[in-house]
Amino acid sequence: MSTHELYTHAPDGNIWQIPANGAARFSWEYDEGRARLLALYQKGKDKQWDGAKRIAWDLEVDPYDPLGTPDESMSLYGTRHWAKMTDRDKGELRKHYASWQFSQFLHGEQGAMVCAARIVESVPDLDAKFYSATQTMDEARHAEVYGRFLHDKIGMLYPINDNLRSLLGDTLRDSRWDMPYLGMQVLIEGLALAAFGMIRDTTDKPLPKQILAYVMQDEARHVAFGRMALRDYYKQLSDAELREREEFVIEGCYLMRDRLRGVEVLENFGIPKAEAEEYTENSEFLALFRQLLFSRIVPCVKDIGLWGKRLQEAYVDMGVFEMGNANLDQLMAQDEEIAEKLDAERFAAEEYERVAEVEDMIAAGGRTADGN
Repeated sequence: MSTHELYTHAPDGNIWQIPANGAARFSWEYDEGRARLLALYQKGKDKQWDGAKRIAWDLEVDPYDPLGTPDESMSLYGTRHWAKMTDRDKGELRKHYASWQFSQFLHGEQGAMVCAARIVESVPDLDAKFYSATQTMDEARHAEVYGRFLHDKIGMLYPINDNLRSLLGDTLRDSRWDMPYLGMQVLIEGLALAAFGMIRDTTDKPLPKQILAYVMQDEARHVAFGRMALRDYYKQLSDAELREREEFVIEGCYLMRDRLRGVEVLENFGIPKAEAEEYTENSEFLALFRQLLFSRIVPCVKDIGLWGKRLQEAYVDMGVFEMGNANLDQLMAQDEEIAEKLDAERFAAEEYERVAEVEDMIAAGGRTADGN
């Protein structure tokens, strides 16, 4: 079935074109590179995986409760609209919310793939080109698995959210080679990691948990890559150049904070936009969710050297300033460990099933021999 048949409403055109700016840069130095970045490149090669094989696609998913979403987490909970909804209506609402969330993940991953390819083209250092090439493949795989989940398990997609579209456009239109790093690796990837992690750690559904855990294992490397490259580069910039980047981060963070409201979902249920915005603004769960989304971005921004007064004031205004003290390395290590633990549990279960099957075959053979 065509994706366009599954959209809740038609996207704005079949193709979104962003004019390319900036230069393609070649490097003729092939023998040298930063050891830590080359080590990350090696890890990127070693950790490649096949989305068709690593994920257990045969697991069943209830499209009307794909994530095990509790009532209290939905912005309509406790409103006059919720009181009128049947169990079927609530299941449909869960389906729409999961579709909306994973659709934005899907569109973001395609954006990440394009940005990673842009970095390959524009970054001046060959070691960074090498790693970005592995990330481009990672992002393609992520788009593949999110697309398959939406097509095969939920059967519904939402178009790209306006704020995500705006930030992607700003990131790709900028001619400076570091901006795809800043817009994608730090802002969009950082926020996505936090969103993925919150769902991964709360869902009791095995298939989405697998998908999110394995994607996050890759994304941990991507954020590390952005930190390495930008930390080195931003040490060389003037105060005026750093302020320009900080203004970009401030604008991007406000856009991303306003991105994950799901107003489009409520509008599809006949709720006027102004009323839908009020519900999402007043939802205690969504307020906490939006705040926690910055748990990866704020310490990363601080780490790469963007921590001017205006940026700090913006984070105070958003209520996320204290997150600058979070241990980003520890968070990334946990992402790696969770994926590896999930693999170990799956392989152990599969091995147990294989052993049991062999034992059953041996026992059956023994009974046949006794019968003869």
